[in-house]
Amino acid sequence: MSASIDLKLRACLADFTQPENQPRRDNVAEPMMSRPATADDPSGERMTSKKEKPRVLVTGAGGFVGRHLVPYLCSLGYRVIAASREAAAFDDPNIAVAPLPDLSQSFDWQPLLEQCDAVVHLAGVAHKVVDDEIFDRVIHRATAALAQAISRSGEKHLVFVSSIAAQSGSSADHELTEDDPPAPVNAYGRSKLAAEQAIRAAGISFTILRPVVIYGHGEKGNFATIHRLSRLPVPLPFGALVAPRSVLSIRNFCSAVATALNSPHARGETFIVSDPGPVTVADLIARYRESLGRPAWLMPVPPGWIKAALKAAGQGTVWQRIGQPLVAPPTKLLAIGWEPS
Repeated sequence: MSASIDLKLRACLADFTQPENQPRRDNVAEPMMSRPATADDPSGERMTSKKEKPRVLVTGAGGFVGRHLVPYLCSLGYRVIAASREAAAFDDPNIAVAPLPDLSQSFDWQPLLEQCDAVVHLAGVAHKVVDDEIFDRVIHRATAALAQAISRSGEKHLVFVSSIAAQSGSSADHELTEDDPPAPVNAYGRSKLAAEQAIRAAGISFTILRPVVIYGHGEKGNFATIHRLSRLPVPLPFGALVAPRSVLSIRNFCSAVATALNSPHARGETFIVSDPGPVTVADLIARYRESLGRPAWLMPVPPGWIKAALKAAGQGTVWQRIGQPLVAPPTKLLAIGWEPS
């Protein structure tokens, strides 16, 4: 890490990391907070002193997922260090914003790790067209360096947000489980899988999450496209797209991270993360249009026609994401006590 970034980081965290029995320099009183629910304390009602509140570093806090996860963890009683290359503003005295260097370059994780008890590693590259080497450097090698730094910094738990892409392509001919041999089909998935392997080899406390596509306010990728089309005041030819697809709400994702942080049964494990029931593209459009007060207005165009049209337009891979099944139930995560909404 460069000296200038190191100085900025320490300045950002100066108030946040001072002993909690001393007044903050901004004179913001910190409320007493409940301990997050655990297997030993499922209600989460035991009170914890300010000194005991765990500090969690969230990397990639300025992205779609991070902007939801950071305040969610804070609402559970965590003190959060929100690290990101992009400026992110959070209006809460228990959230400290810190700069995150370019993950494609080598840097020292130690100044960030000194300030936290656990890490949720979100930062990476998604929804972008980049060279395979960039995926490897930003996702695989940077995560491997983080895991090695954690191994040298004492007991800290790492929650690594991987992807279902580390396990499968855009479709699967059977229900996926964590026991399936990983079979990524692109550089993004391969780099996620390599990062997972580096974490396991580091000998640290970890939980690996493999979420399916995530939807919610500020979403990107497939869901953003579907919702953009759904807002058009025209009929859409997707009424016959009934292949089941597993999806994940941003709130359920956040609660899965909390489970990974809290549950002793999550240590050293890998979990698929999805909403319990799959949906179809036709379902998604109908539900979204209903939320807008509109009829579904879907035409049952034969799927083969849509597939042919996409292929002719050079978008054959899109068909795999909308016309083929991908069912990945969160059975293993539910078994350790995760309670999705």
